[in-house]
Amino acid sequence: MAAISNTKRKRMPAQRFAFPKERKEPLNDANHVRNAIARFNQVEGVSEAERDAAWRRIKAAAKRFGVDVETSKPGRT
Repeated sequence: MAAISNTKRKRMPAQRFAFPKERKEPLNDANHVRNAIARFNQVEGVSEAERDAAWRRIKAAAKRFGVDVETSKPGRT
């Protein structure tokens, strides 16, 4: 997965992130979508409502990029 430079990350629209307010977990390609799924439970400082909205954005991005994803969001550990 190619890293996103800080400059490019700052220029990305907020809706390209699973957690747009925090600008965490970019969803700009299939690899980043897979990474967002893998790290979903590691994101801290967000409400359950934000987490639910992020999961919906991740599922939409997964569909857009052809990434298989379970329908239920990962449980918190």
